[in-house]
Amino acid sequence: MVGARSLSVDVMEVLDCVAFLLVDGDRFLVERRRRDKTVDPGAVAIPGGHLEPGESPVQALHRELAEELGLTTPDPQYFCTLLNPSEELRKLHYYAVHSWSGEIQNNEAEELLWLPLNDLQDLDLAVDQVAIGEYLRVVRKS
Repeated sequence: MVGARSLSVDVMEVLDCVAFLLVDGDRFLVERRRRDKTVDPGAVAIPGGHLEPGESPVQALHRELAEELGLTTPDPQYFCTLLNPSEELRKLHYYAVHSWSGEIQNNEAEELLWLPLNDLQDLDLAVDQVAIGEYLRVVRKS
């Protein structure tokens, strides 16, 4: 009889996050993350953030949009959820934002940039590239 062995398995906690795709015509807003960030430092990525305890994805979207960009939106449009395993396992709920109030402010990123929807080569995270494809498929129906 073979004795049972104890297996040690590291299980990553799944962190719920939101990402907001600000769309202006055929371009979208991205951030170059600050180099002092723990997750994806210096990456060009779709902005967003973690949900706080008890917060829904829509509530987090509104809070993060105000904190990071100083904006409000009346009608964010959910279009997909994707998993991104990096330094942490993130479940990203993506929302399209086509209309907003306020002037865009850079409150957290190293830099804000507008990228064309049809050219994703400057977007560093594969999960964000997949999200843009989903946005085009689900929302734009291209």
